[in-house]
Amino acid sequence: MVTVRSGQTRTVPVGDATVRLRTARGAVYELTAGAVAAIEQRDGESDVGPESSTRPTPGDRPEPRRDETAAPNGTGADTAVVMRSAQRSMLERLDTARDIHGRHRNLLVAAPGTGKTAIAAFDYKRLRQKHKRDLRLLFVANRTEALHQSRRTYQAVLRDADFGETAHGGAAPRHWNHVFTTVQALVSRYLDQLAPDHFDVIVIDEFHQATSLMYRRALHHFRPLELIGLTATPERADGKSIQDEFFDGRIAAEMRLWEALENGMLCPFHYFGTTDSTDLRAVEWKRGAYDIASLSSVLSGNEARARLVVKAVRERVANPSSMRGLGFCVSVAHADFMAQFFRNAGFKAMALTAMMPADQRQQVRSSFKAGELQVIFSVGHFDEGVGIPEVDTLLMLRPAHSTTDFLQQLGVGLRPAPGKAVLTVLDFIGTHRREYRCENQFRALTNLTHRRLVDHIEHDFPQLPTGCQIVLEETAKRIVIENIKGHVEGNSTEMSRELAQYGEPKLGRYLEESGRELDELYRGKGISWTGLLRRAGLLEGDAPEGEAELLRRVPAFLHVDDPKRVRAYTRMLEDDPPLYRELDEQDQAYARMLFFQLWPLGGPARESFTGYQEGFTELRRQHAVRSELRQVLAHNLAHTEHAPISLLGLGGEHDVPLTIHAYYSREEILAALGQAEIGGLLPADFREGVKWCESVKTDALFITLEKDEKGFSPQTRRHDYALGETLFRWESQNQTSETSSRGLRYQNHVEMGTNVLLFVRRYKSTDIGSAQPWMLLGPAEYVEHTGSKPMAIIWRLRHRLPADVWSYASIIR
Repeated sequence: MVTVRSGQTRTVPVGDATVRLRTARGAVYELTAGAVAAIEQRDGESDVGPESSTRPTPGDRPEPRRDETAAPNGTGADTAVVMRSAQRSMLERLDTARDIHGRHRNLLVAAPGTGKTAIAAFDYKRLRQKHKRDLRLLFVANRTEALHQSRRTYQAVLRDADFGETAHGGAAPRHWNHVFTTVQALVSRYLDQLAPDHFDVIVIDEFHQATSLMYRRALHHFRPLELIGLTATPERADGKSIQDEFFDGRIAAEMRLWEALENGMLCPFHYFGTTDSTDLRAVEWKRGAYDIASLSSVLSGNEARARLVVKAVRERVANPSSMRGLGFCVSVAHADFMAQFFRNAGFKAMALTAMMPADQRQQVRSSFKAGELQVIFSVGHFDEGVGIPEVDTLLMLRPAHSTTDFLQQLGVGLRPAPGKAVLTVLDFIGTHRREYRCENQFRALTNLTHRRLVDHIEHDFPQLPTGCQIVLEETAKRIVIENIKGHVEGNSTEMSRELAQYGEPKLGRYLEESGRELDELYRGKGISWTGLLRRAGLLEGDAPEGEAELLRRVPAFLHVDDPKRVRAYTRMLEDDPPLYRELDEQDQAYARMLFFQLWPLGGPARESFTGYQEGFTELRRQHAVRSELRQVLAHNLAHTEHAPISLLGLGGEHDVPLTIHAYYSREEILAALGQAEIGGLLPADFREGVKWCESVKTDALFITLEKDEKGFSPQTRRHDYALGETLFRWESQNQTSETSSRGLRYQNHVEMGTNVLLFVRRYKSTDIGSAQPWMLLGPAEYVEHTGSKPMAIIWRLRHRLPADVWSYASIIR
């Protein structure tokens, strides 16, 4: 038995290798010898090696393993390139962008040093597998050094030392099948000789430079099957947004900070939030952000704030005389002021802005890299910082206007470097307008939801990636908590006034214009989109009888995002839906799922409907409710992050209407598995964590990972957790013995011809107070168990855990 207790990290021998185990504070995990052996078997599997012992399911899509090794040790094609779970998470979202949304021009955003080129190489490898043929590749870089390094990465991932040709300087390709080139060589020498459809896949590195004329010429010339942009800086200092200009305003996948930190891909950070007396409540607010000119007038020349910044540097930075610091400013005037103030305080400091000549910018950058400057003050985003991993201190001197904006600043300093133990981040927290959201940056740092974020702030962030720290001064902590709490409860008056100003009756457009998230609309008691429209004067007429009760059920649909279910629900929500009796067996199952989502008790009152059609007839009268639900479903589908995998082999001739890696409510799961019906068992009456479904010969296991809602109680002991991407440790109910009929069925389900489905959720409730839905992990097979009453069972999943679920469900790092 291996035991890992409160906050420990243990290295456990596994054959000739080791497994690293890490727990949250207060958590205790136990691994049996059999579980370790199962992990060893898992780690021996690879998509480029022997076939997995896991039974395949028709329609499975190729997925890379966590920490997937693409090549053995050595150089060139023999250099090991390992796929981390954070990178796999991005590939999963890229799959979704293509397969669900039909988007084939996609932008990938990740901090420097997190392997963007490797992600593109693994993606190219999978595209060749998907198309079952070689694909012509064009990789465009802006520097010769990056060109050669990128080619070596592709050679390693593909295990092909001869892969690719370079086109730069005097080197010219012979075959033009897999070409690595600089944009200068491509446009000046070869562009006119190549047909627009010559390349199947085009990857453009450092895509934030694509606004230049050369890049534009190349982008407008080619028509590939897939275009991928790679960047660490999607929001540019010159105000041009590359996602808006080239990718329909969308980022296909952005590397989640906590995943990259847990994977050891980035330098740990120490974040210090210092109380700032600056009051920004009078600063003008325009289109979801502070007005630049108004903000600059408050911050430029503010000597009291500048003294505070200098004081924080001297107190928080271990060795200010040797620091490599970057200060992010709101304007040229602000940057010049801060640089002069720091020079007067004895620091070697310079401003770096787009107004400076190129040679002067390069001189500042070289001096900074050589250690001749201690701090640079930059306007917008310091693109030059991408090439300076030695940056060890960040000064956040302007409010970040979005999560991406904050992460883009932070990413400049997170790249590991020799002798760099930690990145010091100094933030200055003043009083903000109500519209400003302090939570964005802290959610990016912690992977916590709104309500749980407040709990963790109050308890000084007990769960952070190894080596990371967040310290808030007491007043700064109070300011942040008050700001976050002010956004937790939806403000219907503010939103309806905002809606009237926009004059926009479509939900999706309103969310885009306002920058709000969908769940914000439903946080306040009784708030709905329909209600906001009426208050804003954009929806005429009085509410029909029964509308208010149905609108209270709309939040139960915020998780519905898989295409089949969205289509089935939307069909029943149209003005002229089919009758229930006209539907086939599977569509009737979807209709029952929709019915019980709306009426868990079988009607407005308990079992007040005698049949399903009676409910749908009532629903047909509710035009506003149906419109709101259709818009919510459309928004969900547009933002889904998991590609669907069909659940096959259950339900006889008509498959059970469930999709692997989609989220479901209790009502939907029971209805889909034939365990909810009018006149029989109602979903509202189900309270168990397991359910035997006789009609489909299936045990459904409902797993809540963090049963303590705050997630950091010293008494927390996780009973259920992932041991690997296909291994899950689950503890049965206390009364289940290994010799009971249920216990024997768990152990012998394959021989008995029964199934086991795992449904998992992180918490019991959502931020808006409703029950959190479960994700279907899919079918599982028994591996082994220990104990009795309860049984601790190891299940092998048929499909790997999605990378984002792995990040909070696992104990292996």
